[in-house]
Amino acid sequence: MIIGGGIAGAMPNRPRCAEPAGREFQRAAPEDTGVDSGLLAAALDFAASRNRLNVQVFRHNCLIGTGPTNTETDAVPWNVWSVTKSIVSLLAGIAWDQGKLDIDAPLDRILPPGIGDAEHRAITVENLLQETSGLRVGAVTEGITGVVPIDPFSAVQALGVPFEDPPGTTFQYSQRNVDLLSYVIELAVGEPLQQFAQRELFGPLGIQRGDYYWARDRSGHTYGYAHLFIPPADLARLGMLVAEHGKWNGRTIISDDYLKRAATGSNANPCYGYLFWTGPGCAENPEFLPADTYSMSGLGLQHVFVVPSLDLMVVWTGVFGVHTTQGLSGQLQYVGEPSHEFFRRLLAALNDNPIPDPGPYVEAPLSVDYRSFVDNDIALAVFGLGADAYPGCTVASCLNLPLAPPFSDAPPGCLLVACVGPDPRTPGIR
Repeated sequence: MIIGGGIAGAMPNRPRCAEPAGREFQRAAPEDTGVDSGLLAAALDFAASRNRLNVQVFRHNCLIGTGPTNTETDAVPWNVWSVTKSIVSLLAGIAWDQGKLDIDAPLDRILPPGIGDAEHRAITVENLLQETSGLRVGAVTEGITGVVPIDPFSAVQALGVPFEDPPGTTFQYSQRNVDLLSYVIELAVGEPLQQFAQRELFGPLGIQRGDYYWARDRSGHTYGYAHLFIPPADLARLGMLVAEHGKWNGRTIISDDYLKRAATGSNANPCYGYLFWTGPGCAENPEFLPADTYSMSGLGLQHVFVVPSLDLMVVWTGVFGVHTTQGLSGQLQYVGEPSHEFFRRLLAALNDNPIPDPGPYVEAPLSVDYRSFVDNDIALAVFGLGADAYPGCTVASCLNLPLAPPFSDAPPGCLLVACVGPDPRTPGIR
């Protein structure tokens, strides 16, 4: 079924598809949405050449193109890594809409008494959403103990990390920040994060509890920075919800007021809103896309790209895929190459494309200092050692809470990047 109308910021007077009532998205022929099917196919083939194992292209809310391996991967839960952060932001927005979470509040109003010192408790919820807590970071070090996984209580571990800057002044991309935010949301809503997420976000979109796996640390609290394993077909539902200003089949799931905040950069970083990358040239958003572009972005090039002014959304998952002349360093620095070249081709397929061809991707000189991603003190703190350790929190025990053994949280078939296998306990769309 195609419905008439448009959305604010999108191109008017185009036919639009309704959100799916069942499992399948409503489709439209590319030409019916002003897209050349041959050029679209060429863009999808290019994406496959960059290890994009699942690709979905939507225009006017209609699914108009899919990758060559989508049939095999649509239903398989995939670790979307830091895309998880954006989904935590959506949960914060729902809690804010319900009056349960004050974004401007210091953590002192939410954390239990006795957890964290006065300086850490003065961090605000918005600081966590904007990644401006001021805490020192070591992004790889923070994340690797969740990958292993041995974290005793990641949110409490964040409260032991020292400050480098006053809260609200400087952007630093942190994993622990978002684990702390997940815990704060739990406290604000008064229930486990995943229970709240299923009832208030996933369930209304038709995402069933058996579809996905979302990892918890050994204290039983949900990771916010990564480790949501979700099928691409479900990830696209979350992207569609955001692109449709928080509405799903006429019901408001999350307010447009919150989503506007989420997609607006902060003073500390115009490229980053509330755990969303905002604007062209930010993260892997190609620099030639319109100014209203925003995205969810995860390690290994997991993405939801939304371009409201073109009424366009692209969702893809895969395993890296950068083509570069600079070896491993190029693989890590030139992560924008696949999206640049894909969107060049995709925009060429739009009959009403207002953007000139930007030309091929150009590799800038290598400049990333990979030492900044590692912090030995943060690593030692997991074991209760060093200056960053939170008192009474080690891999053996934390705040006198019982801790699960490492690897005990994951269901059969779920390891690092995906959940696969015939065991009925393995999540997936069935």
